[in-house]
Amino acid sequence: MLEELRVENLLLLERAELRLAPGLNVLTGETGAGKTLLAQALDLLLGGRARAGIVRKGAAEAYVEGAFSMPEGLESELRERIPDGAQELVLARRVWPDGRTRAYVCGRTATLADLSELASRMVSFYGQHEHRRLMLATAQLEILDDFCGAEARALRAEVAKAYERRRALVARRERLAELAHARERELDILRFELEEIEAAAPDPGEFAELIAERERLRHGEALRLAAHGGAEALLSEEAGAEGAGAALALSAAAARLAVAAEIDPALGELSRRLQSLRYEAEDIARELRSYVDRVEADPGRLELVEERLAALARLERKHGGGIEGVLAHAEHARARIAELQGAEVKRDHLERELASVEQSLARLAGRLSELRAAGAPRLAEAVQARLRELAMAEARFTVALAPRAEGCGPRGVDTVELTIAPAPGLPAGPLREIASGGELSRIMLALLSVAHGGPAARDARPLLVFDEIDAGVGGHTARAVGEHLRRLASGRQVLCITHLPQVAALAERHFTIVKDSSRTPARTTVEQLAGERVVGEIVRMLGAEDGDRAASRHARELLRAA
Repeated sequence: MLEELRVENLLLLERAELRLAPGLNVLTGETGAGKTLLAQALDLLLGGRARAGIVRKGAAEAYVEGAFSMPEGLESELRERIPDGAQELVLARRVWPDGRTRAYVCGRTATLADLSELASRMVSFYGQHEHRRLMLATAQLEILDDFCGAEARALRAEVAKAYERRRALVARRERLAELAHARERELDILRFELEEIEAAAPDPGEFAELIAERERLRHGEALRLAAHGGAEALLSEEAGAEGAGAALALSAAAARLAVAAEIDPALGELSRRLQSLRYEAEDIARELRSYVDRVEADPGRLELVEERLAALARLERKHGGGIEGVLAHAEHARARIAELQGAEVKRDHLERELASVEQSLARLAGRLSELRAAGAPRLAEAVQARLRELAMAEARFTVALAPRAEGCGPRGVDTVELTIAPAPGLPAGPLREIASGGELSRIMLALLSVAHGGPAARDARPLLVFDEIDAGVGGHTARAVGEHLRRLASGRQVLCITHLPQVAALAERHFTIVKDSSRTPARTTVEQLAGERVVGEIVRMLGAEDGDRAASRHARELLRAA
């Protein structure tokens, strides 16, 4: 229940505080006084858009706050947004002139989605033109499903879920079909590329090694001569060669120092070092001769190296990223080949899954259609009874079901059309073509007040707000409209913005809004009425002047009859 509504600097409304009662609360006032301002304030709490110019001229900000009784049965994710120990649920919205807004839940900054979701659990809002929603086929189908009960609503949710699953599977099947058309061509290309790479068997470090080997082979003769000359200089193999090589010279020097060391032992260490140099020179000479043998071993090797380098260069140009990129492409090709080869298996599995989902969707939609077919005449009968009470006794109301031309959709296999024949002898027609504004208001009220159905009558939200739902209604019908509103208010809270004295007379609590045009900018105020002031307001609503005794008697009679 909404215990208190506080509004500041919203258009003409400088400040207002309303303490609502359980049952029927009404708000009245002269045309143009701004009765819909409070409806706009509640719309802001419901997450509505803060349109330009909504902040009162000269004010720094507009502020709307609603204090609700703490609701029961909130889901855990919503409960987490409310501070522990909170005794009431306070929702607020702050709006600045530049259009920025901020939402609050129990004094804490919250997202607009948080505010909207919490408020929507407690308020159902029916604006001046809400009855025009009855023109939409989707809204009419929702009304019928709500009337049919919890099973129908649950089935509708399951149908929507199954439909979305089916739609996703069909989209996947189409993608696989497109893939199948190009599958063989892509497989041929990938297999060729992979075979080419695997045949070459490149190694990440191979390219650099081959470059170095090619340089050695290109300059083989010079390298051979250098190595041969170095070996000869160290250890000549030619008998009687001049100098006989460095190794022999080192050996001779070591021998002489060894003899001298017998006289001076200090020369012994130098002799040993020279002998080591001799051994090192001989070892280097042997390695150089081996190097000469290797260079001369395979004269056709340069051609093979050049061919290998050319093959690797082709792969690099084709796939990029060096040898590492070539190997990465090979891995990608293997994975893609496996994916394409498994496409047919996936498609078979998808077809089986799709068939299962379609079977389930058909079963759910069929059951939902059965519930609708059973509920449609009951809904028509219940609304017909309410319309008789709302001075539309001669009207004939029907709920027509038809199969959906496109087959099963997210709401099932049915379309629904609410039809009415306003008078005997007239053919029934869709509401959008037949009903007037006043008739639509009454039809909507009848739908809302059917005892065992209708979106509001089954709604757990404790506050219903009606913004001039009684538009286009007058005379004896106005009293019947008021009775239906009071019936809706039984066990919950209703706030009705009205221009009908017959409705106002039935209120548990009466508020009026007054516009003061003598100020600049103009200012409106909201006051709670009681006693004689209620009588005076009803006299005004009857179109009489203050002091009109007949109108005063009529007003009192309306209040007594309530």
